[in-house]
Amino acid sequence: MKRLLTFAASAIALSSAIAAAPASAQDFVIVNATLALGDGSEPIEDGVVMVEGGKVTYAGPTSGVTSFETDEVVDAGDAWVTPGLFATVTTLGLWDVGAVSQSNDQRAGGSPFSAALNTAPIVNPSSQHILVHRAAGITRAATSTRPSGSIFAGQGAIIDLDSDANPIMRERAFQMVSLGEGGARLAGGSRASAHVLFRAALREAQALSSANRGTPQTTEITIDDEVLLGRFDAEALVPVVNGTQPLYVAVERASDIRSVLALREDFPRLDMVLVGAGEGWLVADAIAAAGVPVIADALDDLPESFEVLAATQSNIGRMKRAGVTVAISANSGTNPRNMPQAAGNLVALGRIPGAAGLSWGEAFAAISSVPAAISGYEGEAGVLAPGAIGDVVMWDGDPLEVGSVPTRVFIGGVEQSLESHQSRLRERYRDLDESTLPKAYDW
Repeated sequence: MKRLLTFAASAIALSSAIAAAPASAQDFVIVNATLALGDGSEPIEDGVVMVEGGKVTYAGPTSGVTSFETDEVVDAGDAWVTPGLFATVTTLGLWDVGAVSQSNDQRAGGSPFSAALNTAPIVNPSSQHILVHRAAGITRAATSTRPSGSIFAGQGAIIDLDSDANPIMRERAFQMVSLGEGGARLAGGSRASAHVLFRAALREAQALSSANRGTPQTTEITIDDEVLLGRFDAEALVPVVNGTQPLYVAVERASDIRSVLALREDFPRLDMVLVGAGEGWLVADAIAAAGVPVIADALDDLPESFEVLAATQSNIGRMKRAGVTVAISANSGTNPRNMPQAAGNLVALGRIPGAAGLSWGEAFAAISSVPAAISGYEGEAGVLAPGAIGDVVMWDGDPLEVGSVPTRVFIGGVEQSLESHQSRLRERYRDLDESTLPKAYDW
């Protein structure tokens, strides 16, 4: 047993141990940290994080610790230490080059299937996008294909960004459907068509569920009708109508949000999450009353379409004030790596008279513990607390400040490489003499 205050001299022990150790969970302690727990609270000075067996055993102020059994200690030197970021509504692992169809599995416009599409088997853990985002401090993510041939995108997966060969934490974790302008286009050009299609699909799934249970049919549609859905798509929607699989609904306009919330009158078991909600602040009280969480863009401040004419960067702050559970979408600024920038903007927004932003703790939680909770991992991911997964990130500055980057990333207690094709190119050409050709052209 060693007293906490005696560990400054052995602060290099963990670094050397990691370099020689295999990729297995490490027991370590980080001391002298500016510590963000990820639970919405404000940062703690002189914080301590303990990880044992891949799980957090303590995270808090130095005063809360007397002793511990380890010689593997990192002295953070007042650097920021946080839980790993949780990116939600992403396409991580599904594509490499967007313009090259052979490497892009985001959309399946020509597929005979829609709701049955399963993301899990196609996630590529070696994708450079996963490597780049791991180096940005993202340790877990929700990933899914996009609506293309139908209003249904398919079933998304929860993944980790570990270097392990199997990134899937949970497959068929949620179903994705588009009911705004995008859904209207896919359904024939009108929201009216999209809603009829959606309700009919849910009723087909409901009928199939009743038949499987051997109970009387509650609707006029029978399994043999299959007017809109094939058997596989109908079966994929059964967990949705039963409330055992969350339904992520992409919707922006205030009136569309009200229509989506009203779906529970006919389908009371729906476990819904709103995605986008660009005009959510206009109906924030209704969203809060329904207890439906929101995954919203944080940087929208100008109307890019008719369904977000009321767009404002105060959207998330106003929904939060109304009591809505809000996470920042990983699509904010088109790239999951921009989540900290989006969160930082909301902190700055809170200092502008008349605007509605978030506190630092609330903003960081919106990219860590809140999206984790929405994804079914409340208290397990995106937070530093006893029993939580040992996802820990050390930063070279305030993580919500533009320009701050991770210096070390641990996922499940295992330190990860921060190297990617992008970082190798940087190192290769950063000191290149401009009078010479790049190395690739030097024969």
